[in-house]
Amino acid sequence: MKKFLSLIVLLMVSSTAFAADETTEHLDNIVQFTSLIRWGGVFFSFFVILGSWILLRFTNRLVETFSAQFVQYRMVLQKLQSFFQFFVYMTAGLVVFMISFRINDQILTLIGGTLAVSIGFALKDLAASFIAGLTVMIDRPFQVGDRVTFEGNYGDIITIGLRSVRMRTLTDDIITIPNNKFLSEVTMSGNYGALDMQCVIPFYIGMDQDINLARDLIQEAASSSRYIHLPKPVVVLVNQEIADNYMAIKLTCKAYVVDTVYEKLFETDITLRVMKEFKHHNIQPPMIAVRSTVQ
Repeated sequence: MKKFLSLIVLLMVSSTAFAADETTEHLDNIVQFTSLIRWGGVFFSFFVILGSWILLRFTNRLVETFSAQFVQYRMVLQKLQSFFQFFVYMTAGLVVFMISFRINDQILTLIGGTLAVSIGFALKDLAASFIAGLTVMIDRPFQVGDRVTFEGNYGDIITIGLRSVRMRTLTDDIITIPNNKFLSEVTMSGNYGALDMQCVIPFYIGMDQDINLARDLIQEAASSSRYIHLPKPVVVLVNQEIADNYMAIKLTCKAYVVDTVYEKLFETDITLRVMKEFKHHNIQPPMIAVRSTVQ
């Protein structure tokens, strides 16, 4: 019994000593870290941050004033403002760090480890986009100048880089897409390296209208367009379109435009021609069928 009590006392003393050693180690780490801080520098850091904030506010007001007076230089001024803001942020951060800490091997090791982890995370996505860019260039799902559809965006590919692809939409917006997106999403190319491209234009007429005449009018309007690429055929497909409250004949014109840049002009030209001929030959659009229930 005495031996058992002695063992318990020994374990309690050992655990207490271990906890005391661990607490002492934590206190030593805190004391060592606080010894690296220059408290006077921390106080002056507030003034550095305040001065940087005032400087950035002043330059923002200055750029806004000059941009309103000299509109032709607005883009240049905004670019210079962005570079200046980045320079102020980096300089202020470096000054605050230099005056707030005593630089030694421990601080340099901590900074090096933090930078290595940060750069590793940043380079992960960059490396994935780089490899995907090489895949896009080798596999060639599309080329520069192609008119493609990707994730609901429709436009022309203007550059294929190692990190991203830039697309100009039909509304003249520039979209930047990371290359790794193309490895998992479906991309549709309308012309795939060729100048000409097929355009699909639907027309609707009533069930009781002259279908053959309407088909011939669409075929003639497409064939005589100034934007038509005649080496390829003009096809007009006919089928019924049935909805909840109407039935119609759908005539789909499939024709090739001579250049992708004229796609919308080609569609407009054919539509105007067909509508004019439909009106001249009294070909009517589909009528909505209204059903009433007799009580």
